Amino acid sequence: MKGGVYSLLKAKFLIDDDALKNWKFIVFLILLAMVMIGNAHRYEQKNYRITELTNEVKELRSEFVDRRSELMELKMESTISNQMEPHGIVPSSVPPKKIEVKEQESSILKKIWQ
Repeated sequence: MKGGVYSLLKAKFLIDDDALKNWKFIVFLILLAMVMIGNAHRYEQKNYRITELTNEVKELRSEFVDRRSELMELKMESTISNQMEPHGIVPSSVPPKKIEVKEQESSILKKIWQ
């Protein structure tokens, strides 16, 4: 046991006769570690990007809701009438009347237009 630890500390396994297969294994382990580190780095980059995009979607959604509520407020009749009042345009006090077209008149109009 003592001799095994001592030879390990002196790295005799790297200079022995069968050191080539040990070197191949060490190089393989180094390459594997590099691949794993690169993989972890790409995973973290993608995670950060997903987080950024999620936050951006939340911001855009809240902005959309704000704009939609502003639009609903601007479309209200009271808002429009308040904005048009300085120009002298006021809502009509007489309700609109429905115009009905009879079938005879529509056929006459069709003949005229043809």
